[in-house]
This record gives sequence, structure tokens and C-alpha cells, in this order.
Amino acid sequence: MIRTLYIKHWLPASILFTLLFLGISPWMGVAAQDDLLSMLDEEQSKEPTYTIATFKASRLINGQTIETISKNHLNFWISHRFGAVNSGFIANFFGLDEAKIRLGLEYGLTDRWLVGAGRSSLEKTYDLYTKYKLLRQSNKMPVTVTAMAGWGINTMPTGYVMESGSSMKFNNNIERYSYWSQVLVARKFTEKLSLQVMPTLIHVNKVEDPSIPNQLFALGAGGRYKLSQRVTLSAEYYYSLRELADEEDDDDYEGSGAFPYPYRNALSFGVDIETGGHVFQFHLTNARGMVEKQFIGQNVGSWGKGDIFYGFNIARTFSFDKAARNTHK
Repeated sequence: MIRTLYIKHWLPASILFTLLFLGISPWMGVAAQDDLLSMLDEEQSKEPTYTIATFKASRLINGQTIETISKNHLNFWISHRFGAVNSGFIANFFGLDEAKIRLGLEYGLTDRWLVGAGRSSLEKTYDLYTKYKLLRQSNKMPVTVTAMAGWGINTMPTGYVMESGSSMKFNNNIERYSYWSQVLVARKFTEKLSLQVMPTLIHVNKVEDPSIPNQLFALGAGGRYKLSQRVTLSAEYYYSLRELADEEDDDDYEGSGAFPYPYRNALSFGVDIETGGHVFQFHLTNARGMVEKQFIGQNVGSWGKGDIFYGFNIARTFSFDKAARNTHK
């Protein structure tokens, strides 16, 4: 009798508890899920989300971009510049009969640090440089900042005639050296638009005339706009922070005994086409040199006079990352 009463009292209570649990648990689950999602969103907002592919390649047109290459990857660069368009059809076939070329290699020591080297036929120049990505654009940082430093040596015979028309004579190999450094600051504003500024310092150990300073400060600006996933428009301009001779004043130097200062600011436009592991860059520029000392500090081309050089860059990337190759097997 006692056991029967116990069962009768326990059974309704258990049913009531079960019904209450089944009715409340969905609401408790939704509330718990909302709390969990909000906690995850809060945690994710604390973690930086980095911007990628601000530019297609480590070079914009002539100059560098903030981009480095992946660790254990190698970039092979072929840079080619034809002659000036205003060189004539019969004499030079609008510049196709002559050309300058630079071959270069870049290697990623880490994902943020690369080293590079190249050789240019213009002034037979060998160059070395390194780039390191100091800051990366993210939800915590508005820009990407990369530092670059380079060195070059002119291996032309002493007494050769420069593109400016001056004769350059060297007393020793130290006079052949030049150095340059840049701070590259870029922001990817949208998936299509990226802009960059490039404060630049160049030092040349031996200049062609005492009236020319050994150091040059310049400010570069450039950007790209994506037309599609594979095609991009680009532009680049370097403004020299020293007094340049106006085109109209060139004749005033003749016979005056003063040294003619023929150098111009470099302005370039280009189209980039990406095809798998290749990046093909076609461009028009008034700068024929492909080393910072040349296209920033010693550019003699003038858009107003038709000194327009057309050319291209081709970049091919090779991977030496064994872990990445094993992942794809």
C-alpha cells in the first residue's frame, strides 16, 4: 500500500518535470547559442584580419610595391624597354631597333622579407636590394608599410658618355657605387583600387658635375585599378625634390658655361595581365632606366618631346617550398 502511493505521487511529478524540460530547453538552447555567437564575434573582432593582394606583383611599373613574396619562393623578372617613339620610322622603327633589358631574381627569406638582385644593360649596372614588410593592413591597421634598401654599381668603362650627354670618368670603384632607400606606404581601399606613396632617398658617390648634389630626395606615388580578375590598370609618378630645368629653358644653357640639368620626373602608365604563375606588365614611360638611381635620379626623357619608351615586365614565380608541394600531392 505504501509502495503504491509512492508510485502514484512520483509518476505525475516526473511527467511534469519532463514536460517542463522539453518546453524550456529549446528556448534555453537559442539563448545559449546567441550568447556563444556574440562571444565568438567579440573574440574575432580582437584578432587582426589582414588584407592580401594589394598589388599583383612586387613591382608596380619601374618601382617597387609594398608586396613581398612567399617564403622559399623565387621570382624571375625580365624587364624590357624599347627606344623612344620619337626616334623615327625609317631610322629606328619607332624604337623597335634598340632596346635595354634588365634580368632580376627575388627570393623570399620569409613571407615578409625578400632579397633581390639584377643586371641592367643600361650602364651595365648590377643591383642588390632587400625589402621587409614592417606593418600589414588589417582591421587594426589602415595601411601596409614596407622598407626597401638597395645598392648598385656602374661597370661602364671610364669616360663613357651618359644619356644626358655628359662624360663620366671614374678614379676608383667606390665612385661607381650608388645607394637608395624607400619607405613604401600603401592602402587597399577596395577590391579594385589600391594606392601607394614612396618617399625615396638616393645617394650617388660620383656625379657628372659638381653642380649636381650627390643626394636626391624624391616622392613617388602610384596605384592600380582592377578591370577584372586578371587585368589591371596602373600608374606611377616620381617627383624630384630638387630644382629641374624647364623644357623651355634648355636652350638658355647653351654657350653660358653652366651645366645643363636635363633630368626629368618619371611618369609611367601600364596594363597588368595575370596568367597563372606569370604576371605580364605592358607600359608606356618617359624613363628608360630600370634601377632606382636611373629612373628617379637620371631620367632624361620628356613626355612633351615624345621621349616615350614602351616596354614590358614579365614575372614568373617558382616554389621551393617542399611542404606546399607535398600538400598538393
